[in-house]
Amino acid sequence: MKPIIRTAAALALTLGLAMGALAQAASISGEVKKIDESAGRITLKHGAATSLGMDEPMTMVYRVKDPAMLKQVKVGDKVSFEAEEEASGYTVTKLQKAK
Repeated sequence: MKPIIRTAAALALTLGLAMGALAQAASISGEVKKIDESAGRITLKHGAATSLGMDEPMTMVYRVKDPAMLKQVKVGDKVSFEAEEEASGYTVTKLQKAK
């Protein structure tokens, strides 16, 4: 294999691994405290959420990107979620029951 191709392949592999690590780091563990389907909101108690700049555990109300996510969980469920900060507040973009 030519040196330039080997270098490009190594760089692509390194970037792919780094992006996978970042995606895993964005996942936050929490517990469902309240669900408000009509408003498209969920209240989550969670630990530090460094991906959102939150260094302390807290309980917060989040909007959900897709209201169908709220039908997959119930109060008391342990969950793993991802969220983004938007101009209007924080929005959960991914939500699943913890394993």
